[in-house]
Amino acid sequence: MVARVSPAVVNIAVVHPSPYLQNPLLRDPYFRRFFGVSKGALEPRLSAGSGVIINAAKGLVVTNFHVVDEGLLVVVILEDRRQFEASLVASNPEADIAILQIPAEKLRAVPLAVSDSAKVGDYVLAIGNPFGLGQTVTAGIVSALGRGLTPERGVGLIQTDAPINPGNSGGPLINMRGEIIGINVAILTPVQANVGIGFAVPASAIGELVKSVED
Repeated sequence: MVARVSPAVVNIAVVHPSPYLQNPLLRDPYFRRFFGVSKGALEPRLSAGSGVIINAAKGLVVTNFHVVDEGLLVVVILEDRRQFEASLVASNPEADIAILQIPAEKLRAVPLAVSDSAKVGDYVLAIGNPFGLGQTVTAGIVSALGRGLTPERGVGLIQTDAPINPGNSGGPLINMRGEIIGINVAILTPVQANVGIGFAVPASAIGELVKSVED
């Protein structure tokens, strides 16, 4: 099953503007020296995340909104190492979901599970790009349903103990039928590393946004 799903899981590299550029004073070398900000701090920064192809014919990739938010350049890297600049075609910031499109052929896609098909105790796989290491597969179960990390988040999240780490954001949570039941979004931890409490946006929230693009 992993061999069937993994070609659809992608790495995402994003170039973000330096946060210091929001302050025009720091473009002046005098003020940079005064505030102790190096010239290098004004350079764009690079971040990494994950995604999954959900429509091969149209080149549609689902990821987290926070992975690509305010990105100057978004590059999708396929399992076969092909790279494509991606465009953002739809997003739901409240659910932390974004849909990218890439001009690629010969893609593999993974289907979304039927809404609300996940059950507590189901075995699942998390596939993604933790710490920028490259595609990594971890396993666990659905620990709980309908979780909320913050009051403003508009959807109940799937909780899983499948190891999820920084860089996994945007990657799929897969059931044993090879379907996407969620998109990995966050972990709850006191040490900035996985302690067995991870969260994914459920397929029901993803499907509505995908349908709006495919129609």
